[in-house]
Order: sequence, then C-alpha cells, then structure tokens
Amino acid sequence: MKLDTSVKKISRIGPVFQKKLEKIGIKTIEDVLFHYPHRYEDFSNIHPISKVKINQTNCIAGKILEIKNSRTWKKKIIITEAVVEDKNGAIKVIWFNQPYLIRVLKKGDNVCLAGKASLDKEGIYLSSPSYEKLSLASNYSTSDLIHTGRIIPIYPETEGLSSKWLRWILKLILEKFKNQIEESLPEKVIKKYNLLPIQEAIWQIHFPNSIKLAEKAKERFSFEELFLIELAVLKERLKLNQEKAPSIPLNLDLIKEFVDSLPFKLTDAQKKCSWQILKDLEKPRPMSRLFQGDVGSGKTIVALIASLNTVLSGYQVAFMVPTEILAKQHFQQVPKLLKPFKVRIALLTGKEDKIVSQKLAYSTSSGLNPEILEISRNKLLDKIRKGEIDILIGTHSLIQDKVKFGNLALCIIDEQHRFGVEQRTKLIQQPRINSKNLKIPHLLSMTATPIPRSLALTVYGDLDLSILDEMPKGRKKVITKVVSLKEKNEAYNFIRKRVKAGEQVFVICPRIEPGDKQQGTSDKKNISSWTDVKAVKEEYKKLSKEIFPNLTIEMLHSKIKTKEKEKIMKDFRNKKIDILVSTSVVEVGIDIPQATVMMIEGAERFGLAQLHQFRGRVGRSDLQSYCFLFTESKAKKTRQRLTAMLKAKDGFELAQKDLEIRGPGNFFGARQWGIPDLAMENLKNLQLVEKTRESAKEILIENPGLKNYPILKERLKRFKKKIHLE
Repeated sequence: MKLDTSVKKISRIGPVFQKKLEKIGIKTIEDVLFHYPHRYEDFSNIHPISKVKINQTNCIAGKILEIKNSRTWKKKIIITEAVVEDKNGAIKVIWFNQPYLIRVLKKGDNVCLAGKASLDKEGIYLSSPSYEKLSLASNYSTSDLIHTGRIIPIYPETEGLSSKWLRWILKLILEKFKNQIEESLPEKVIKKYNLLPIQEAIWQIHFPNSIKLAEKAKERFSFEELFLIELAVLKERLKLNQEKAPSIPLNLDLIKEFVDSLPFKLTDAQKKCSWQILKDLEKPRPMSRLFQGDVGSGKTIVALIASLNTVLSGYQVAFMVPTEILAKQHFQQVPKLLKPFKVRIALLTGKEDKIVSQKLAYSTSSGLNPEILEISRNKLLDKIRKGEIDILIGTHSLIQDKVKFGNLALCIIDEQHRFGVEQRTKLIQQPRINSKNLKIPHLLSMTATPIPRSLALTVYGDLDLSILDEMPKGRKKVITKVVSLKEKNEAYNFIRKRVKAGEQVFVICPRIEPGDKQQGTSDKKNISSWTDVKAVKEEYKKLSKEIFPNLTIEMLHSKIKTKEKEKIMKDFRNKKIDILVSTSVVEVGIDIPQATVMMIEGAERFGLAQLHQFRGRVGRSDLQSYCFLFTESKAKKTRQRLTAMLKAKDGFELAQKDLEIRGPGNFFGARQWGIPDLAMENLKNLQLVEKTRESAKEILIENPGLKNYPILKERLKRFKKKIHLE
C-alpha cells in the first residue's frame, strides 16, 4: 500500500468509519496523516495519587483494586465505579453511562488515567477520566501510551469520529507508513528556515515529545502549506505571462478629451491608477490587475478610462457586476459620461436587455441624455457577436453559453470577491468570433473591500495591485456613532432635521421579515437567535406609521420584483423618497448624492467589511454625512468590532482590524476555499507569508517547471486539487 491508497483498503477501517472519514475529506492514507490536531492536552506529568489536586486535570498510573456498575435511583444513570491505587495511595474513579467499561477494565489491570479531580462528601475522586491500560506492571511503563501519560493531540471531530479513535488509527498508520513520506520541501529551504524534516515533523505533530516540538512541527507544516499556495499562485502568473493578449495602444489625446469633459477633476490617485492600467493594456500579454479602492473613491471612472481607450482601438469591453441594481445604475450613468465618443453600450441581465444604439446614443430629442431602446435578447446577442456593442454591462448573465463576443479585449469585474474563480475564468475565456492566435482578454478586478497585505500576497498573488488611496476632493469624513436603545429617539429627531433640510436616509435591516435568515448569509444555526433581529417589513411599518408618519418611506429587498425595484431606486434617486428601508441589496455601488444618513439596525449581525460598504452609501457629495450603528448586544467581540468602525482612518485599516478579530476564514467566507486549517490560521501572519513567497519565487526562477523537484511537483499537483482560491 502507498500514501495514495484509499482508506477502504485498510483492514482496521470498516465501511462505517470510511463514510465518516469521507465526511471530513479524508479519502486516502495521506489524508489521514495530514489531518492535523488543532490543539493539545498535556497529560505528560504522572502524579502520585497522594498529590492529586482538586478542580484540576490530573494524570495518574496504578492498579485497579475493584470495579463495578450501579444505577442511581432518581435519574436511572448507570455509574461505573473503580478504586485505583499506586504505592502512595488510592483514589475512587467514576464514569457515567459507560457500563461496558467493566468488560474493558478488570480488577488487577494496570491503568493510566487522566481527568479532573472533584470532591464530594466521601472524598476526592476522578470524574470520567480518559483511560488506557499499561502493558507492564513494573514501573508502569508509558512508552506505548497514546491517550494518557503524554501530550495528547485533540483533532477537529465529526459525529462518531472521536479524537481517541483518530489517535488509535493514526498510530497504526504512522508506524507503518512514516518512512514512505518523502520530503517535499527543497533542502535549502529547510536549512534556511530551520524547519523540521517531514518524517520527524509528521510524528511530532501527532505524538509530540514536548509542546515545543509540537509547535516546531506546526511551524513546518504551516510554512509548507503557505509555500504550496504561493507556488500555485506564482505558477499561474508565469503561465499567464506566456499567453498573448491584444496590445491596446494608448490614445492620449482622446483620453485627455474625456477627462476634460468630466464634471469633476480626477484625484492624483485616479490619474496614477489609470496610467498603470493603460500601460498594462499596451503590453501583448494579458493584464491581470487587482484594483482596490475604498468605497466612494472613484474606481468606476478609472475603469471607464480603460474601457474608452479599449473601445477606441476597435475592441469590446465586458463589465460584470454582482447585482442587477448596480448593473442598471452603471447603465444609466456610463452612456451619459461617454456620450461625446459615440460608444455603443448595452445592458444584459437575467431578465431583460436594453441597448443604447449608435444612432441615438449621442442625439436625443432633449439633447441631454442617450435614448434607451428595448430590443429582443436574440437581436442583442447577435449585435454582441458581430462586435456592434462596444461595452456590455451585466451580471452573471455575461457568462451564459449564448453570449459570444466579436472582439473582446478587456474584462472588468466589479466587486470581484462576489464572483468565484470559475466565473471569472469563464468570462475571460468567453468564445470570441474574430479573435486571432487565440488571444485572451485583459482582466481588471475591482474591489471596495480592502484586502490586508498578507491576504493580498497569498490569495491574489498572481495579480498586480493598484490602490486608489485618495478620496475625491470636497468629500467629508462620515461621522460614525454607536447608538444604544435609550439614544434611539435622539437619533430619530436628528433624522427629521436632515430630511427637513432636503437630505435622504438609508435604514438597513439584517432580514426581510420575522423568521427569515439574514440576507446574504446561508447560516442555518441558532434560528431562535433571530427572534430579536430587525426585519425590513416590520421596520418599514413602524417608521412609516409611528415614527415618521409625515415622511415618504419605501422599502427594498430581494423578494421585490425587478420593475418595482427599479422604480423605487429611480424615485429615491429623484428625491421622491425620504427614507429607504432595505436589506443588504444596497451594499454595493448605489450612488445617491443627497443621502446623508445611514442607519444600521442590528449592526452586530454584519461583518466589518459589510458595515464599511453600507457606510460608503452616504458621504458621496460635499454634504456632511452620518452613520448610526444600532445595537443592543453587549458582547466583547461586538464592542471590539464597532469600536474599530469608529476609530479606523480608512477601509484598509479596518480590514486589518477585521482580520485580527475574526481571522481570515471569516474575513472572506474562506471556509469554502479548501485551504487547510494551518495555512488558513497563518494567512494573517505577514512575516511568514513573505518568507514563503520569497522561497517560492526563488525556486520558480531557478526551475520554473519544477523538474528538479519531482516530489514537490507531485505534492503541488495534489494540493492544487484541494484548494480553489476565490
């Protein structure tokens, strides 16, 4: 048998345990070996029975003098009671509802026990300790112990797979297969960072001789897993650099004309990022760039500069966004901004298609706005195929099989973390009718969720980075305040004044109606905990009838039909609505300049990145704006997170704080990535990430195909099957 042998071939693992192992992703012998403990318990100090301490975990070794079962009268619980002695004394031991123990443990057996010592009226006793038989009576030899008398690994468990069973099977497998585990890390990397060799590390992580060695083993495997991620990411970058893409020359005069036509001045950061992107587009290899900018910093204009330059060179642009509301907002704004350049722009969503035709895009009866024409889906798809659409704006509908581009050269993905790798890849690999030499389009991924450096280097290490770290001039910092229950009326009075001054208000709730789960989540746990969570329908009713009966209030959520959603957003934009009560559907990209107050109910129910996105819906003009975080929670973590919202200077600082508080797994919903726990735990360790990245770079520069490292190459191949960086 080899490391890739199925666990089904191991005689000690029957069908029942095979299914349970498969549930936690363990299918091969190698999977068992690399299923690491998540913590340890130190039972290595065996105390004389006379030195046992009450209310502490103690480990003892001795002989069973007697053992019996009895049943309590009141609760009908079966108690197994034993007396164990060593040369220093004796102690009572009690187990609850484990009657089979009298068949396992017999009078005269030498045992090692580890458990908490308690005190009752009859004296000290060990309560439900872990137990293990000792093979030799003399000196109570502990050399073969795996559950007591040593540092004990505790594993992530699933129903019916206890740490005790995992320790037992791991000991058997390790003893048989340890020598088959070949070193995958290059020798120079092991020496440079003083890492444990793999065979020693695999033993010490499961059955460590000391806590220090357990930590050294964890350090080795943390390094290895991050190193493999970096290798995978950097190899993708090398592969991309070998591909061909359309070279799009920089049309500086027309870009200057466009910038001069804007009703505002670009910030220095917008100019710098635009230049980086335009210079990338000139290259004959695909741009792969992550464009980060805080909410409201003006990423869309930079994307339009790149789009216009691409279109003026005779190519098409695909602009994919996560929500229909945002797609339609872009479709309303982009034609107006690009009107002088006769650009043909279309909207494609799941439910309807609209097109700005070339003929009417820049001359209408009013002379102000491009005219929007309704056309059939088939006609629109035909125009896309023939290259008669320059910029196609849409949601996931852009990656439907029927959508084929005539000459696609640039893909822009807004809020890229909302799309999976497969969706992004599918957009880039869209069939192109007139493409020659199989050239692939350039990719610009935009995000308003700032990414801490350690995560950016690891997860997005194959992308170049542009950061928009400056807000448009005249914008004022949004004043943020945590509002308690007793301060609510004061907040309501403040809102009345702002509406009277001609301003507008967002109110955000975590769910649509009582009993619903939170919008944007799939968490099915603790359903009862939702009983106190604010719901849009309830809040709308309360605000419109009791609190603000004289104001115009409307509600918005995912269950409302598309046309009605459109009308609500249009009315809100046209100041026909004073207060919009909504779920998280307005989290991304909604631009209402007159909205100055963001009121978030149940603020503790949202992540920091989400709260920051909500706050970004206000403060989009020169008016002073406000964000009120309503919470009744007194939990320490809630206090930490909401304090971070008040203190952080910008989204980048807030993202770093979020990473520290919640960890990377929750920061990105990254449990779906398949990243191993040790790597996930260390994604926030910038120093370790930089070490592994540097090592991966050195190896790939020296040997891009990893031919000199066949074991590492094979390990990387298997590793890549398990992870899928989003």
